[in-house]
Amino acid sequence: MKGEIMPSIVQIDRQHLNELTQEVKETLAKDLAVNNNQNNAKTFSTVDLWRIQNMKKSAHLRFKSSF
Repeated sequence: MKGEIMPSIVQIDRQHLNELTQEVKETLAKDLAVNNNQNNAKTFSTVDLWRIQNMKKSAHLRFKSSF
């Protein structure tokens, strides 16, 4: 099966390079309401990671012992 191999160095003319590197002005969404309620947000802690690892080990042992 033959395929075309693309060159590792792409040549681009100066006009296209200038178009690609122009600064883009962005518009902000001022009418968007953002709920920044930090009290309800749960953070991921080391205890959560420990629980995930512990459940993974116990699930592996259950699967391994069933055979």
